[in-house]
Amino acid sequence: QVQLVESGGGLVQTGGSLRLSCEASGITFFLYEMGWFRQTPGKEREFVAAVSVSGRSTYYADSVRGRFTISRDNAKNTAYLQMNSLKPEDTAVYYCAARRSSGGKLSYSGSTYNYWGQGTQVTVSS
Repeated sequence: QVQLVESGGGLVQTGGSLRLSCEASGITFFLYEMGWFRQTPGKEREFVAAVSVSGRSTYYADSVRGRFTISRDNAKNTAYLQMNSLKPEDTAVYYCAARRSSGGKLSYSGSTYNYWGQGTQVTVSS
């Protein structure tokens, strides 16, 4: 049974930082690219960041580039999203997702990901 479990969400003030974690089980973690997405009520799910199986390649949405950092620790089967300089518009439920690697480019399309976590709420107060 595949499980992706996010943690680390919470309430933070504008300009603050949070670190999200996503622990995977039931998959061969180092064969999967990992991604983070977010969603607010009434809006479509939005791509945030993705990381390659090795961790050497990353890809960010324009809205978070320079503020967020995605990484992974294959020994711990865990992906991370370090979020700095948070803004109220970053408020959302954040989801991690796993995509079986094909060796091609990292994907920003949620439909290409195989497994999803349950989400963790991030709220940035102004």
